[in-house]
Amino acid sequence: MKIYTKTGDSGTTSLIGGKRVPKYDLRIEAYGTVDELISWIGLVRDQDIDENTVELLVEIQDRLMTCASILAADCDDCKLRIPSLKEEDIGLLENSIDSMEESLEPLSSFVLPGGHTVISYVHIARNVCRRAERNALRLSAEFSVDELLIKYLNRLSDYLFVLSRKLGKDLEAAEILWKPRL
Repeated sequence: MKIYTKTGDSGTTSLIGGKRVPKYDLRIEAYGTVDELISWIGLVRDQDIDENTVELLVEIQDRLMTCASILAADCDDCKLRIPSLKEEDIGLLENSIDSMEESLEPLSSFVLPGGHTVISYVHIARNVCRRAERNALRLSAEFSVDELLIKYLNRLSDYLFVLSRKLGKDLEAAEILWKPRL
């Protein structure tokens, strides 16, 4: 199979199920943003971080591929089996958040992203995750979207925020709190 099919040269693409839609369709925007998030998480994973975090990030990338598949499917009876999310996937994120927070100081203010390159990458991934969640919610206004998918993206953005703080602590990077000028 060739990587190029030329079928998208006119500005359309196929969803799982065969329906052709414009490349700016809400579904394409939704799963395209998830795809972007997968890449940003790959960049975070490629940094000099602990092996347990790397393993969890690989698991997250796998779950995000599941999210992209769900968002790309437009069929009631697809010939291909579409993977699914489970409550345990969300539980894994929540348990990881709880574990990381045990070693972190409680926050009293917003945090300004930065302090180390890897922390900045995690914050960018968190922002892309929030956009993916907004796109999934926008799509859900017109089509049925798995509630677990939206919940997973929401919890993943929380995980990424706490991960940025945990990595900041591991790297001994200064955490700069936002102090509004009033």
